[in-house]
Amino acid sequence: MDYLEITGQAKLSGSITISGAKNAALPVIAATILSDKPLTLTNLPNVVDIRTLLKLLDMLGGEVDHQGIVARIDNGAMNSTKAVYEIVSQMRASILVLGPLLTRFGECEVSLPGGCAIGQRPIDLHLKALEAMGAKIEIKGGYVRAEAPNGLHGAKIIFDKITVGGTENVLMAAAMAHGTTEIINAAREPEIVQLCDMLVAAGVAVEGIGTGTITVQGTGGKTLEWREPVEIIPDRIEAGTYLCAGAITYSQITLEKVNIEHIQAMIDKLESMGCQFTIGEESITIHPPKKLRPVNIITTEYPGFPTDMQAQFMAVATIVEGESLIEERLFENRFMHVSELNRLGADIWLKGNTAAVKGVEALYAADVMATDLRASSALVLGALAAKGVTKVRRIYHLDRGYDDLEGKLAKLGAQIQRKSE
Repeated sequence: MDYLEITGQAKLSGSITISGAKNAALPVIAATILSDKPLTLTNLPNVVDIRTLLKLLDMLGGEVDHQGIVARIDNGAMNSTKAVYEIVSQMRASILVLGPLLTRFGECEVSLPGGCAIGQRPIDLHLKALEAMGAKIEIKGGYVRAEAPNGLHGAKIIFDKITVGGTENVLMAAAMAHGTTEIINAAREPEIVQLCDMLVAAGVAVEGIGTGTITVQGTGGKTLEWREPVEIIPDRIEAGTYLCAGAITYSQITLEKVNIEHIQAMIDKLESMGCQFTIGEESITIHPPKKLRPVNIITTEYPGFPTDMQAQFMAVATIVEGESLIEERLFENRFMHVSELNRLGADIWLKGNTAAVKGVEALYAADVMATDLRASSALVLGALAAKGVTKVRRIYHLDRGYDDLEGKLAKLGAQIQRKSE
């Protein structure tokens, strides 16, 4: 099994290019089901989750030509509507095929999803919304079985709480539905905006893009017509992670191909910790202070501070002077990295959904084990700052969402190697 071996306290410098966003690419890939015409996707990240979803399309009868950061997808001959457990259990985002399969074919079976064990992320909001659009749904044998033989119809969908996946599924379902769908309390993440832009480019009337209320005029069962390739937006979580790498190692590094607006919440918090930035049109350089200050963080939906960056900022907070408070409001089980950071010498205490992080003079190398995707990157950050050689195990979590993390860090000067045992 692969692991990362990291010799800490190396100074970083130079620049790297940020990859396409996994969380934007996944719904875009799922949305290709809405058409029987081919579409080319560019700037895809080279991560396991992307390859898994493309494999699912292939199993459903689609034709996928995937070469590096480009994929040409043709779902014209798609002949299956059953997303099997073998694939869906590997990644939660596979549930995103539910909406497009149902609205295009009038029926589908999708296995209940898997993914990172960071807490309850039920799909009941997805199912309730699709039922409001006329679907008949039952859960049997570990599968969601949905039918809408006469097609879905527009409806007013009011989400009890903001759900990114639920918003994406309803957007795709509504694109080919009969009539108008209004989504109230919709997610506003950049990934949602890219999906909406993709639908608009295919001729679907979408209003309220980037707001909490989105209106979609369905095509009445007509498949979509792709008019141009889709370039995946830069990964804001990857960008935030590398900014944290610069901060925790007190190094000046530059990130290329970033969307500054998408990472503003992370920039604000790093500025409050004493960092300064030089910002270009699609680039950002971090200038750490002589000594970082503590930070208080509350995770929330976009445009607030993202839960996907909580673990990385916690790693940075372990070496500051003073105590930081981090409150996790979105996922109840997203502090599993705490015990592993403490193995590196951190001083972190948990009370409910809040972590108190008391800065220490130094972290020290140890063998640590990743528990989920973002926890993996937090342990890598801790290892970069620690004295000695750290081994980060179970990095298959890392491979799900980071494109060549060890290669990019090595380019910046980190002493990091992937090894097998």
